[in-house]
Amino acid sequence: MSIASQMLKIAEDFLLSEVRPRAQEIDGDVAALGWALDGLAERGLLGLKLNPEVSEPDFRKFQELVARASGSLAFLQTQHQSAASLIAKSDNEDLKAEYLAQMATGAMRLGIGFSQLRRPGPPIMKATPSEGGYSLAGTVPWITGLDFYSEFVIGATLPTGEAVFGLVPFDNTSEISLGSVMPLCAMESAQTVSGEITNHFLPEEKVLFTRPSSWIANNDMINITLQGHFALGCAQAGIDVIRQAYERKPFDFIVNSADHLLTELEECRAAATRSQELAESTQGRLHIRAWAIDLAVRCAHAAIAASGGASNSRAHPAQRIYREALVYTVSAQTTEIMAATLNRLTARTP
Repeated sequence: MSIASQMLKIAEDFLLSEVRPRAQEIDGDVAALGWALDGLAERGLLGLKLNPEVSEPDFRKFQELVARASGSLAFLQTQHQSAASLIAKSDNEDLKAEYLAQMATGAMRLGIGFSQLRRPGPPIMKATPSEGGYSLAGTVPWITGLDFYSEFVIGATLPTGEAVFGLVPFDNTSEISLGSVMPLCAMESAQTVSGEITNHFLPEEKVLFTRPSSWIANNDMINITLQGHFALGCAQAGIDVIRQAYERKPFDFIVNSADHLLTELEECRAAATRSQELAESTQGRLHIRAWAIDLAVRCAHAAIAASGGASNSRAHPAQRIYREALVYTVSAQTTEIMAATLNRLTARTP
């Protein structure tokens, strides 16, 4: 068995046997989410993006597994994995030497905060060149992982239109003011906040790299279908609940619906894999992303229908999974993904 296969087996055992039974608790309790994140770290799973033995398809299987077990854990851990990937691509060798080994073990944990680069119009987070680094000022609207992460990767727009990326403290300081934890429909325990930054000095030692103004748009195009694996994991979670409902109410139509949705899920997953291997057109990848989103919501909705009135309780997994599907509908959303999603939803006929 390859190292990647071993890691995925370890992940599956932990996520489905230990995390999934506590998913309701993890969704609403910071301490329970911390336990799950620690569990990933103890098993070497927080450093998968840094493991050369783990391919990109292997990593996407892992992301799907996490989303199947717990949306809150999937949402939180992917921030750290993304930060590790960004630092690994830096030319700042001293920074890499200081951070990457510790991030791989989970001894050091970081988040990200650069969604503001997607916003049209004047930049809301600016970087001004200064002696020995940059002065940062503006708003970071979304930063996930308060109290879980010590620093986060920020993206700020330079006067040239380029974006500089660097590490800043994930804490309130005289220059950084963090807002209250946002009340969200799901994954609130991951503790997402906004931040206001006033003249924070980012030294060169903490700079990852500078990228062209088009970087975030190009990166989003690359990740169109890759991000869809979270929705696929959510879809599988919905199917899991339908099968649990069948155990209590053994009607053929319940298990038939689960089988039908699983067949579609396997088709969507295969299409996503092909799109990455064959470098499919942007339009094709947008179609697959919208399909994954639509499928996640339908599987979650079917889980609610199969579970009956019990799913109206916030303590029921079907409701949590449905709310998680709403989050995956808009996560890393671009205008193109929004259009593809709405086109799919409005193209149906009675």
